[in-house]
Amino acid sequence: MSSAVLAIFRYLLFATSFIQPEVARDQLTLSQIVNSGNIDPKTLSISIDKSDYQLAILSGEKAIKTYPVVFGGNPTDDKLMQGDQCTPEGNFKIRGFYPHAKWSKFIWIDYPNDQSWSKHNEARQNGKIPENAKIGGEIGIHGVPEGYDYAIERKMNWTLGCISMTNEDVNEIYPYVFEGMTVQISK
Repeated sequence: MSSAVLAIFRYLLFATSFIQPEVARDQLTLSQIVNSGNIDPKTLSISIDKSDYQLAILSGEKAIKTYPVVFGGNPTDDKLMQGDQCTPEGNFKIRGFYPHAKWSKFIWIDYPNDQSWSKHNEARQNGKIPENAKIGGEIGIHGVPEGYDYAIERKMNWTLGCISMTNEDVNEIYPYVFEGMTVQISK
């Protein structure tokens, strides 16, 4: 590197060291965003984009915070039956939530719902899945086993159909989930 380029680099490094950057929205906690924006927590919803590996907390139509997530072993297809390792797509509601011994927290969605049953029955009638296939259940949003955060960072789809996020992230959203909260999952 020439001495002139090095001098410019040093100057820029020195000059920018005094600039205080604005705190990026993704560096704020959900609590800070909700409290600073005077957002009613009961108006929040969740949107999960399987193609972007992202869970967004929405206030109305606006994403106020996003988190990286992973899915079942088959992250692209829609869940049609138990054991297909797919994450369901559609509109769901939270039916319950509780601390979990292995995954920090478990946020249970209402899969299968009427929309899920319709897709399942159509797939059986069209021969896409076996006639005796069961629909499955117990789908939710949860953390990871202790020390397994790297699975999220590396986009390792390890669940049987659930949505998984780091324990830190599931703990951050947990105080804001409520029974009946809308969860939309799409490709």
